[in-house]
Amino acid sequence: MLQKNISTFIACDSEYEDADIVLFGAGFDSTTSFRPGTRFGPSAIRNESFGIETYSPYQDKDMTDYRFFDSGDIDIVFGGVRRTIADIAMRTDMILTDGKLPFMIGGEHLVTLGSVMAAKEKNDDLYIIHFDAHADLRDDYLGQQLSHACVLRRCHELVGDGHIFQFGIRSGDCEEFRFAAEHTEMHKFDFGGLEKTVEKLKGKKVYFTLDLDVLDPSVFPGTGTPEAGGVSFEELRKAASLVCGSLDIVGCDVCELSPVYDQSGVSTATACKIIREMLLALS
Repeated sequence: MLQKNISTFIACDSEYEDADIVLFGAGFDSTTSFRPGTRFGPSAIRNESFGIETYSPYQDKDMTDYRFFDSGDIDIVFGGVRRTIADIAMRTDMILTDGKLPFMIGGEHLVTLGSVMAAKEKNDDLYIIHFDAHADLRDDYLGQQLSHACVLRRCHELVGDGHIFQFGIRSGDCEEFRFAAEHTEMHKFDFGGLEKTVEKLKGKKVYFTLDLDVLDPSVFPGTGTPEAGGVSFEELRKAASLVCGSLDIVGCDVCELSPVYDQSGVSTATACKIIREMLLALS
């Protein structure tokens, strides 16, 4: 049984046995290809979450009416990529085995692979919805196949063709877009087609991964690889709430906040609000 973390995301202080959704942090950024710092994302999100309200006027729900548990961060061996992925998979598997929903806070995007591995073990016919600025479909990055630039390619090897739906993508090399045309369903630049995808996936087991750099950097500068041309906060809030509130989500994550690149704290506050809306939509 997991023990309660001393510092928790706001209102995520129920007992583990009682909770329906279990948070954990994976502050790993050893394969970051541009600017490091996402290792500080989970702790910043917890600390700054107390700057927002537990009540969502968007959904007319209050977090205090539901049962959330924050189990803290897994121990990270920096540089130990395979060990980290295995530890994330183990934490996710424990939560799933106990009949609860794992909600991971990254960290760089490679952390998603560990959670997807565990979710796939429990759900043979698993689908993935992916929000991101970047395709993350490279077979390798500078010779490394375990990289945040390759995470969805590795996930594709687990779930296969027709099981990954990508939205907001506006960056990648030519081969990534060619690969997507054959193996995933990619919606470039925004969330066009999301409602049809949600209808298509109703009744399916879905893993939802949200890379916060899908947001435009004018809204969210605190990330390691900012990419101009992204979506607004309101567009993301509506899209994430639709996915979380409409589908059978078996696991999810929010990743790629690098708080050191936004000293104003706005990026961290934005991440906190998106997580609150997702938690409430999942409840």
